[in-house]
Amino acid sequence: MPERLFVCTPSKLGAYTDCPRRYRYSYVDRPAPPKGPPWAHNSLGASVHTALRNWYALPADRRGSDALPTLLKGTWVREGYRDEEQERAVFRRALEWLESYVDTLDPDQDPLGVERVVAVKTAVLAFNGRADRIDSRPGPDGPQLVIVDYKTGRTGLDADDARGSQALALYAYAAERVFRQPCRRVELHHLPSGTVAAHDHTPESLARQLGRAEDTARDIIAAERAVTDGTDPDEAFPVSPGVRCGWCDYRRSCPAGADAPAKEPWAAVERALLPADPE
Repeated sequence: MPERLFVCTPSKLGAYTDCPRRYRYSYVDRPAPPKGPPWAHNSLGASVHTALRNWYALPADRRGSDALPTLLKGTWVREGYRDEEQERAVFRRALEWLESYVDTLDPDQDPLGVERVVAVKTAVLAFNGRADRIDSRPGPDGPQLVIVDYKTGRTGLDADDARGSQALALYAYAAERVFRQPCRRVELHHLPSGTVAAHDHTPESLARQLGRAEDTARDIIAAERAVTDGTDPDEAFPVSPGVRCGWCDYRRSCPAGADAPAKEPWAAVERALLPADPE
């Protein structure tokens, strides 16, 4: 019998790559261990992403910055903030990011897809993921697709981040097959700084990223099979302690993570309120 394909998303693969133990808590253990409180930076990211999706859903003649306060307010997720004062300050900052960003967009230009699901099957994977935006732009040999991913978090993103992103590469690989158009360029649009980090893949570099994803899937399949055969789950899904432990949803359930200094749910958004660095 043929092996069953491993159904996955970028976040599922990334969870195992970051820490097999976190993958186990998220996708294997049932019932799953309780999570910690919601993170304000996740609330911020979700709010901004949804506001941009709804901005593109407007008629072209209404796509202006004046629509953004209502859109952001309507999509605002309130969880994780320290208090109402911090939440209001972050809301104002997020609105500034959005206003600056949409000023760079052509309101008459519709992307090929906004939060578009793309999917592809290989010999190992049944991959699906939701791309923030898929553009169709003129290329030297005709239209080509571009994967756009919005970022609201850490600064300092550069071309190496775009080149190394497995998620973006898998989106590009899947989009090329769904739409039957070349898709090699991937872009990280960092709203707080207004910068774009981009990389142009080759068929070979996309194949390498796909191969790494399939290797990860094989490792996960082997670990799950080992548990079924009686291996201690802690041995099959070892912990990868590090700085991420302080931000893990399952820190309180993990012996290694419990030793890491806890991060407050609002810690990451405090950076959003710092004055912009002129450098």
